[in-house]
Amino acid sequence: MTGDTPFSWRRALVTGGAGFLGSHLCERLLDSGVEVDCADNLACGRRENIAHLEDRPGFRYTHCDVCAPDCPERLAGPYDLVLHFACPASPADYLRMPLETLDVGSLGTRNVLAIAERDGARFLLASTSEVYGDPLVHPQHEGYWGNVNPVGPRSVYDESKRFAEALVTAHAGTRGTDAGIVRLFNTYGPRMRAHDGRAVPTFICQALAGEPLTVTGDGSQTRSLCYVDDTVDGILRVAASRSVRPVNIGGSDEITVADLARRVVALTGSRSPVAFVDRPVDDPGRRRPDTTLARELLGWSPQVPWEEGLKQTIAYFAAPPPDPDPRGEEPAPRS
Repeated sequence: MTGDTPFSWRRALVTGGAGFLGSHLCERLLDSGVEVDCADNLACGRRENIAHLEDRPGFRYTHCDVCAPDCPERLAGPYDLVLHFACPASPADYLRMPLETLDVGSLGTRNVLAIAERDGARFLLASTSEVYGDPLVHPQHEGYWGNVNPVGPRSVYDESKRFAEALVTAHAGTRGTDAGIVRLFNTYGPRMRAHDGRAVPTFICQALAGEPLTVTGDGSQTRSLCYVDDTVDGILRVAASRSVRPVNIGGSDEITVADLARRVVALTGSRSPVAFVDRPVDDPGRRRPDTTLARELLGWSPQVPWEEGLKQTIAYFAAPPPDPDPRGEEPAPRS
């Protein structure tokens, strides 16, 4: 599936559409001939991410909080596809907005499901590998229930997604809503925020600045990275399917955090050292998806090699900030 592949959808709603992943989804849908309504309250998203889309035919941005009671009325549609990606997804965001994070998984998901039910649209929830917690099963498959701390510092994000998954499942079962769930593992690429607490942008910005790369713990914990183009492709394949059960989408390149830091140093040509700092509470030890279902059901597998993906991401952060918006609006800062 490529950017110019036609879909049967005429009009899509992307909540959280001004965020890192949401903006890439908006762009891919537009490139495929789908009209897109982007809804975002800019609590985490940035207008800068969608500035290049705002003059394109078929694109509309609405400043909207999906948790607000009038959200369904403001997003009048009608839609064929509803992608619910609104959520503080980075540690820096959900730790400073814990109640808002819980609200968007509960009230927000309910409102956006109501929009999909109203229009008879296909609904897809963006869930997360965090529903598996600090997993006791490796790699993690969709049938694994997880090892989650419901009262830990990360619980506001983990539990909001677990509740949202339960809500989507109940809605599909009782209302007949055409709803699916995609569980996303570590995704990286251009338009990430520099200081959102995730390893890839943190390491890149530290390396470019000549600062020590701060690796938590002893760096032996693993992550599996997936470049944003591959993740978007997987998401849209799940959306185009009739799958109701959760589907993992993520990379197969499992790497220790320490090795990731060394890769970034090598690709940036930096002389930055690696510095080891305290590891956060509830930080998972191993993370790699079992993507058998996505491969067998959807024919999906990641295509972008890690070196190419990291080079593209480094180029984004190394580029000078964009010029002020020609309409007189200053772009939001990158960090």
